[in-house]
Amino acid sequence: MVEDGLSAGEVARRLGVAVTTLRSWHRRYGLGPDQHEARHHRRYTGEDLSRLEVMCRLTGEGMPAAEAARAALAVHPVEAAQRPVVVSIPAGRAGGGNTIPVGGAGPEARGLARAAMRLDVATMSSVITRMIGERGVVHTWDQLLRPVLAGVGDRHAASGALVEVEHLLSRTISDAFAAVRRPAGAPAPRTLLACADEEQHSLPVEALAAALAERGHRSLLLGARVPPRALAAVVARLGPTVVVLWSQAPATAGAAQLSGLRGTPLVVAAGPGWQRDSLPPSVARPGSLGEALDLVLRWLPGAG
Repeated sequence: MVEDGLSAGEVARRLGVAVTTLRSWHRRYGLGPDQHEARHHRRYTGEDLSRLEVMCRLTGEGMPAAEAARAALAVHPVEAAQRPVVVSIPAGRAGGGNTIPVGGAGPEARGLARAAMRLDVATMSSVITRMIGERGVVHTWDQLLRPVLAGVGDRHAASGALVEVEHLLSRTISDAFAAVRRPAGAPAPRTLLACADEEQHSLPVEALAAALAERGHRSLLLGARVPPRALAAVVARLGPTVVVLWSQAPATAGAAQLSGLRGTPLVVAAGPGWQRDSLPPSVARPGSLGEALDLVLRWLPGAG
C-alpha cells in the first residue's frame, strides 16, 4: 500500500506512459490525482492509479480515449481504494523516457507498448489475439507488432534498457502465434521454416507459420539458430517444396548456408540480413511477411 501517494513520474513509469500523457488525461477527462497539499504537487492515490490502469487497458484494446475515460471514472471508489498499490518502477529517463516510440502506428500499437512497459501480459495477449482474430496475422504483424518491437529495439539500442520488456513481449507474441489454430487433417507440411545459423530472432518465421495456418496449410518450424548441416539433413529427409530461411542481420546471412538446399523447388531468403547481390538467382527474397506468404502459397498444392 502507498499511504503518501505517488508522484506523476512514478505513476508514468508504472503505467508505461509519458508524464505529458497523464497531464493530458487529467486536463481533458478529469483522470488525475485528488490528493493535494498546499505548496506540494498533487499525489496519486490507489484509487487514482486503479482508474488510470483501467484507462490504459481500455485504450490498449483500441477503445477511444474519451470512452475509456468515462469507463475508468465509473470505477467504484471503494473498490478502487481497496486495491493495493505496489510500486515497481522500471529504469527510464524522465520526460518521455518511460514510453516506447511507435511512430505513426495506431492506438492499438500505443496500447500494446504501454502494456509492455507495465509488463502486463494479460493486456498484451488480449490486444494481440484480438487483432489476429479480427484482422489476421499479416495485418497484426505489420500494423501492431513490428512498430512496437522496433520501438523496444530502438530504446534498447540507445540505453541498454528494456531487456525484460523485449523478452516478455516476444514471449507473448510467440504464444499468440502458436495459439492460431492449425488445420486438422491437413496434408503433411511442405514448407520448412528456419532461422539462419546463429540467428536468434525467430518471431518472423513464427508469424509466417501462423499466417500459413490461417490459410489452411501446415508448416514445419525449426526456430532459431539452425546449423546448415542440420537444415540440410532435414531437407534431405523430408524433401519440402519450400524452404524459408530467415536472417535479421548480415552477420547471420552467409549465402553458403543455402548450398545444402539445392534441389528444393523454392528457396526463400527472408529478412533484412540477406543481400540480393550475394544470392543465387533462383533464390527468392520477399520484402515483407505478406510477400513471403503469397510467394509460398503459390507453390503449395490447393492454395490457389
